[in-house]
Amino acid sequence: MKRTVVVQLNPNPEQSAILTQTLGEYTDCYNTVCIEGFTTLCKNGVELHKRTYYSLREKYPELPAQLVCSARVKATESIKSALTWAKKYEKSYPKRVEKAQKYGKPIPTYKPVQSPHSACCSIRYDNRSYWVKFEKQTASLATVSGRMELNFIIPKHAIKYIDGKIASADLCYRHGKFTLHIVVELPSPQIASIPNVIGIDLGLNHPAVTSNHQFMGQRQWKEQERRIFRIRRKLQAKGTKSARRHLRKLSGKLLRQRKDHDHVISKRIVQNAKPGSTIVLENLTHIRDTSKIEGKQNKRRFHSWSFTQLFDFIEYKAEARGIQVVKVDPRHTSQTCSKCGYQARNNRRTQSLFLCRHCGYSLNADLNASINIREKYVSSRA
Repeated sequence: MKRTVVVQLNPNPEQSAILTQTLGEYTDCYNTVCIEGFTTLCKNGVELHKRTYYSLREKYPELPAQLVCSARVKATESIKSALTWAKKYEKSYPKRVEKAQKYGKPIPTYKPVQSPHSACCSIRYDNRSYWVKFEKQTASLATVSGRMELNFIIPKHAIKYIDGKIASADLCYRHGKFTLHIVVELPSPQIASIPNVIGIDLGLNHPAVTSNHQFMGQRQWKEQERRIFRIRRKLQAKGTKSARRHLRKLSGKLLRQRKDHDHVISKRIVQNAKPGSTIVLENLTHIRDTSKIEGKQNKRRFHSWSFTQLFDFIEYKAEARGIQVVKVDPRHTSQTCSKCGYQARNNRRTQSLFLCRHCGYSLNADLNASINIREKYVSSRA
């Protein structure tokens, strides 16, 4: 398994200037490759290397060759993602126009996907362009002025990872500070599997409900998001320069809150599961394309739902405890009775109440879905 150790570098003013220049030239290489690949619809790394490598080496002779190649690799990944999204957008836009005309709504504005661009691209290092010595708390990075050794302090929570195998690293510059994100490879714990299976239903009212009758999430989290949304609406109505600046800060605050909430929920889920057990979740890929949500507030919450981030947090935390995480098809898990197996759309009377039309069994709708998710996995393994 892999873990990331984030350390803050302590460069002097001269070293800071060199690192800033290196980041600037690396970013320009990244943006140049992105423009070339996006405008010509080329996402082949070898072809982009032939088109851009020698001109970039001539333009930035001091930038190490490994970093030029690294910028091209990062740009290729961004181009593939942008072209995939552009193809999807082109395909879905006529349907959105048709739907708007059908219901008498304004035609959505066509916004073509732009080429990937970065104002300050983080530098990706490999074993040829950097090294780290945790025992001496020193790192050596390739820069425009050759190799540079920098000191750092290991955070207390990351000390347990320093014995792992050091892989790649990313140099980032945020809010006036240089940080090095070091990827460390650790052996996965070998724990014998046990027949304990936990089904989890992810949702908006209750972020996570387990088949063990545990409801994750807190009420104040919803109120925090509502309060931030109300403030954002007022600031957007003003439209002043200071309002836009405040909006950017609020956006970052909301993202940090959601990330913290997902960390809290995933930690509780994994800690309540025994090592060697199995956690089963719904496969919610493309749910935003297939679900029909009514009401402005519900649509806003639905499209800002960070279910992928929560799944990733559960997965990497579970890996450290030897817990398996799997996905199942979510179809009909909310409409099927977990007691008699009868399926009907009107079994779910309200958002929170499930009442079986056949046997009269009643319980919380999310809890019923989590039990069905668990049983779906168990029956598939039988």
